[in-house]
Amino acid sequence: MFDFRNINPTTMDAYDAEAVKKNNPSVSFIIAKRVFDVVASIFLLPTLVGATVVLLILNPFMNKGKLLFFQVRMGKDCKAFVAYKFRSMSKVDKISRGADDPLESHRISRFGRLIRKTRVDELPQLINVLKGDMSLIGPRPDFFNHARRYVRQVPGYRNRHSVRPGISGLAQTEIGYVEGADATAAKVRADIYYINNASLKLDAWIFYRTLVTIFLHRGA
Repeated sequence: MFDFRNINPTTMDAYDAEAVKKNNPSVSFIIAKRVFDVVASIFLLPTLVGATVVLLILNPFMNKGKLLFFQVRMGKDCKAFVAYKFRSMSKVDKISRGADDPLESHRISRFGRLIRKTRVDELPQLINVLKGDMSLIGPRPDFFNHARRYVRQVPGYRNRHSVRPGISGLAQTEIGYVEGADATAAKVRADIYYINNASLKLDAWIFYRTLVTIFLHRGA
């Protein structure tokens, strides 16, 4: 059993970044996790609908442009999928460029920064969860073109894709947003730790930490 108080993803051993344990999660855990994902996502759908209505009203005045933003990301088994988000940038020209690209952080609107800090922009990914592209908790999926580069450059990066990516994860709650290969390596250590210690208890703890992050307005 792990001790949550001792989790420090930035200083984990190199082994943790490169090796996923060979003992697979139990069938009961996999089923329970998927059932929770579906039930919780359905429960949260009214929140998504409410946020959609509010943004449809506010966007013409505070962030003109399309309501939704689509981006190709790397999912389970390194396969590409399209992630959905509420648009936070002042303008989006291509599906392959987006809000998670640090080179375009200057394009995030003032209103966009607000919905990012409150994580409202992530709500449309509930649809990704229902489709089976994502889980509520798991390694955060990266922009596909960046991920292809990290697969070659960062030890263990490919292994973090052995499970479904999540809307939130251990790296997001304990490290936050990262840029570059070195910071991504720290994120990988956290993700592999999560995979190696997968349990409903750990998912619940990450969910709690996610709520703390939201209410304290941490993040980009």
